[in-house]
Amino acid sequence: MKEHHAPIAKKIPHVHEAHGHQRIDNYHWMTQRDAPEVIDYLNQENDYYEKMTAHTMHLKEDLFEEIKSRINEDDESVPYFWNGYWYYTKMKKGESYPFYYRKKGSLSNKEELLFDVNEMAIGHEFFQLTGMSVSPDNMKVSYGVDTVGRRQYTIFIKDLITQEVLPQSLELTTGGAVWDADNKTLFFVRKDEQTLRANQIFKYKLGDQPDTATIVYQEDDEIYNCYVYKSKSREYIMIKSSSTLTDEVRFIKANQPDSEFKVVQPRTEMLEYSVLHYGDHFYIMTNKDVATNFKIMKTEVTKPEMENWVDVIPHQSDVLLEDFEIFKKYLVISDRFNGLNRIRIKSWDDTVDYFLPFDNETYTAYTGGNYDFDTVKLRYQYNSLTTPPSVIEFDMDTREEVILKTQKVQDPNFTPDDYTSERVWATAKDGVKVPISLVYKKSLRKKTGNPLLIYGYGSYGSTIDPYFSISRLSLLDRGFIYAIAHIRGSEYLGRPWYEDGKMFAKRNTFTDFISCSEHLIEEGYTSTSHLYASGGSAGGLLMGAIMNMAPQLYNGILSAVPFVDVVTTMLDDSIPLTTGEYDEWGNPNIKDSYDYMLSYSPYDQVQKQDYPNVLVTTGYHDSQVQYWEPAKWVARLRELKTDNNLLLFKTDMTSGHSGASGRYDALKEVAIDYAFLLDLEQIDS
Repeated sequence: MKEHHAPIAKKIPHVHEAHGHQRIDNYHWMTQRDAPEVIDYLNQENDYYEKMTAHTMHLKEDLFEEIKSRINEDDESVPYFWNGYWYYTKMKKGESYPFYYRKKGSLSNKEELLFDVNEMAIGHEFFQLTGMSVSPDNMKVSYGVDTVGRRQYTIFIKDLITQEVLPQSLELTTGGAVWDADNKTLFFVRKDEQTLRANQIFKYKLGDQPDTATIVYQEDDEIYNCYVYKSKSREYIMIKSSSTLTDEVRFIKANQPDSEFKVVQPRTEMLEYSVLHYGDHFYIMTNKDVATNFKIMKTEVTKPEMENWVDVIPHQSDVLLEDFEIFKKYLVISDRFNGLNRIRIKSWDDTVDYFLPFDNETYTAYTGGNYDFDTVKLRYQYNSLTTPPSVIEFDMDTREEVILKTQKVQDPNFTPDDYTSERVWATAKDGVKVPISLVYKKSLRKKTGNPLLIYGYGSYGSTIDPYFSISRLSLLDRGFIYAIAHIRGSEYLGRPWYEDGKMFAKRNTFTDFISCSEHLIEEGYTSTSHLYASGGSAGGLLMGAIMNMAPQLYNGILSAVPFVDVVTTMLDDSIPLTTGEYDEWGNPNIKDSYDYMLSYSPYDQVQKQDYPNVLVTTGYHDSQVQYWEPAKWVARLRELKTDNNLLLFKTDMTSGHSGASGRYDALKEVAIDYAFLLDLEQIDS
């Protein structure tokens, strides 16, 4: 390989001072968005990436074509029924974006095209449509559009009879909107222009000028975000205001859009609750009365305050209640026991109470698409590390089920039985057992160990369940083992599992991941020269931390949109999401939080030592993790690392936090990651 010189970022010392402590930040100048020297540096890094990976160009192309060949390019979603119409999407060969359709009454009726997103995206390097909301009379639809990738959506309204888009649009929103019962009023959420915090609910009368929209709720507390939704019964419009640990819900009748919102229960510190409506009652999932893993309660609509709540599904210390859905005849509860999803069906008259049968050792099952209230048919999805996802319709009366769709793998040689999945348990530094889900191709498993990619996230209580991936087959078929570390900071083993991986217990997330890595090496699944780790966003923070703490364990690291400059970011309340995350990471304006966060902040803890091979990716328009965090981190790694391993940094100058918007561009991003790993393994085809 021809030698190419890595970019050397200029150093302009900047002093950050807090609590009498100074930090010298030589790369703070990179925060000047759109400054010529910043753009120049990012372009230099992109150029260096291209030169250093030029020899893998054909591998990237082959991987892209291979993954693309497995997907069903002409695909159609399972139709769902809502308010007299069947709705569904189609993907067509060669097109990057979906087509949205509906049919009135019966699936045998004429097809109506709602949106051709491919046509809408012409002229835009990034395009995302979200928040489609059809009016109760089925004649209009509101929807949000983002053409930059910063999740700042403009809401448009389309007349479904004339196919014309109304001239009025609503700027700087979350993209979604809620119709009143009379088709004349839209409720929507506006974001703060600087922080992008969702902090205002507006009411807009159809046909009026956008600047006449009136504010109906403003969230002044900087740690809260708010949003608006309509109850499944369609009788109520609800506003929910949430911080990490506290909720507050307001409501009005959907047919009284100009009435005053009434509070269900005023915010009470550490009280979390969500509200669904059925008949004369609100049903509430809450942690009230130290229900750490949550429970379901109910109260009369006319007496919504907490003192009137009574138990429906009591709290269980070993079962995490994750969600619930209400039907006319049944209550459906989604929970998690010993890390595994369960779906429970319970009739309102208490004569029926059972769980759907799942028998895999590691799988994912969840309900979704259940918009119809008066039905006994439950939609849920099931998949595992070896089983492609299926959409299943389950009759809650007869307990019979029909598979409506299974994802096709367009490969005649693919057989699920060729692969195996298992769950193993590592021992953490404090003796706690940490689960790991694994998948590999049976015929390629070696006694001496395989190349292995271990993925982790471990923040916000977000649980990464074991799921099937068509793309991942490209690694498995080349001998890789894929692992998901279910580390603390998620809710895989219940709410306490999350609590033990945040704030002043955050380091457990990192040490758990390291313990999982060590266990896989000790048990012969892999070795240090063939172990790779991957994570994005808060999982990118995880990657940065483990690189500093145990760089010798890994041959390579994939870090996407990484949150690595923890202390500086959390001290800057002008940055989107910062203040709302004090309950996750801590508030560094308080000294003990500052000291603890500083002890693991990847950017601050980069030191003179050998590091693994690293590929860092980001999006220039990312609103969640600003591009300068990975840019500064890479520059500091280049300055201090003592090895000759690869350090590559690629910025997509057209996208945001979620990466490319078109499906083919998204597959190319996967191919870039896989080519990096395969090149390190010296697998060139």
